[in-house]
Amino acid sequence: MWADQGRTSRQRHRRPIWAEAIERFAPTERTLPVILTRQAAQYRDRTLFIFGDTRWSYDETASIAAASAARLMQAGIRAGDRVALMCSNRPEFLEIYLGCAWIGAITVPINTALRGIQLSHILRNSMPKLLVIEQNFIPAIETLERDVALPDIIWTIGEGAAPAIAQASISPLPALGEKADPGPVQPGDTVAILYTSGTTGPSKGVCCPQAQMFWWGIYSARALGIVEGDVLFTTLPLFHTNALNAFYQALLNGCTYVLEPKFSASGFWVAARRHQATVGYLLGAMAVMLLAQPKSGDDTAHFLRVALGGGVPGQFHGPFLERFGVPLLDGYGSTETNFVFASTIPSDRPGTMGHLVEGIEARIVGADDVALPDGEAGELLLRAREPLAFSTGYFQMPDKTTEAWRDQWFHTGDRVVRDADGHYRFVDRMKDSIRRRGENVSSWEVEQVLLQHPAIAACAIYPLPSELGEDEVAAAVQLEAGHGLDATEIIRHCEGKMAYFAVPRYVRIVTELPLTENGKIKKVALREAGKTSDIWDRDAAGYKLRR
Repeated sequence: MWADQGRTSRQRHRRPIWAEAIERFAPTERTLPVILTRQAAQYRDRTLFIFGDTRWSYDETASIAAASAARLMQAGIRAGDRVALMCSNRPEFLEIYLGCAWIGAITVPINTALRGIQLSHILRNSMPKLLVIEQNFIPAIETLERDVALPDIIWTIGEGAAPAIAQASISPLPALGEKADPGPVQPGDTVAILYTSGTTGPSKGVCCPQAQMFWWGIYSARALGIVEGDVLFTTLPLFHTNALNAFYQALLNGCTYVLEPKFSASGFWVAARRHQATVGYLLGAMAVMLLAQPKSGDDTAHFLRVALGGGVPGQFHGPFLERFGVPLLDGYGSTETNFVFASTIPSDRPGTMGHLVEGIEARIVGADDVALPDGEAGELLLRAREPLAFSTGYFQMPDKTTEAWRDQWFHTGDRVVRDADGHYRFVDRMKDSIRRRGENVSSWEVEQVLLQHPAIAACAIYPLPSELGEDEVAAAVQLEAGHGLDATEIIRHCEGKMAYFAVPRYVRIVTELPLTENGKIKKVALREAGKTSDIWDRDAAGYKLRR
């Protein structure tokens, strides 16, 4: 039974070194150039990165970072400049990221599904000097709002002729050549701006400092029990923090980082076996999808000894362990914070957030941020004891930064309960945001697209429960007097104007929307009503989205 071997013989003579990394890299040295240079000197020919047939050793990765930096500098990129990156999982993504981090430039990874108003906002807000875009996603540029100015320089990744784009110089990604010396990068310098869904407004660009990524690598390795020589296996997209910080987990702990193009329920275990992976990364829906696959005699024929399982409903932990021999780790983190809650392995109370980790402070508060007793639900506030372990704020949104970090506590917008024994339980989101298939959906952004239709007078986007334990997007729509519109026309209006995962699954056309005493739409009433008899279900109707 390979899974048992993965937890015993494959760990022999290996040790957890995340604690040593804290001592090895002083606070002033917690930057990508220092970490990569030092780890390359230590591990040299050991494999750090695998993607398909591509394999980079530690030494080669450092050289690639330096060469990528030189390529960026030749294009005029300097410290502090933003480089927008719209690319799927592939080596070029890491090339650009490492090159930017090497000289202090800032990568702006963009979710490849974004279109229209969402994509327009990110380009307006970040004002990149360079756009690096995979050929497959160039049509997304055509969905931009008219006032969006593209960078003067655009590089394309992948095969195909570069299209003509007005007011921009577009060319294939230049080949790597000479190397650049590391820039004078500081731990507090922003290394990436990661956009997270808005609530009552557009998405916010989370400024992630160099040292925050260091701490992601430390805290995550500690929670997962990562040891030197582990093979870390992820199918999650690099434009999110989960897959990006897994690279730091590997780098800091002398491990190998295996990146797959995307998640495949039928191919997950095949790839895990091929790479002899020992640590995996799953989101809630992914674990449920794996359990839904036909049982096989090879279900335990792998070396995986643990998998991150944040968001996996508690009732699936036992069946997953029994069938695949892999315990799931409960946990909680956000782009703004870090890996701040973690369970035991396996979880001692499946489906919860786990316990607060060392180095983090937490409070559960009610009105006016007054602390609440154990057992009472309130907003979760977080604070890091280590400097720069959290984000430094929202890019060019000082009012939102002040609001979220008031009184030096990060206000998560999540309603949470702390039990008397120290377990934390997620209750719901206080903010108007929806979590679907691992993606955050901004209700506000979807509503803005719907309201562009001349027949729609008012609308509300809200979550309804999914069969996979997460949310589905529901839309309640009130039509203008004298106008007729059916659910399929509403969905067609959304397609191409937003990310496919944000397009509502459920549509309910109502004569009037429920309102609060202050005249605001009462979304809680819509959520509590659930799947009413007058709701239209895109999946049940067999409607296939265009992507």
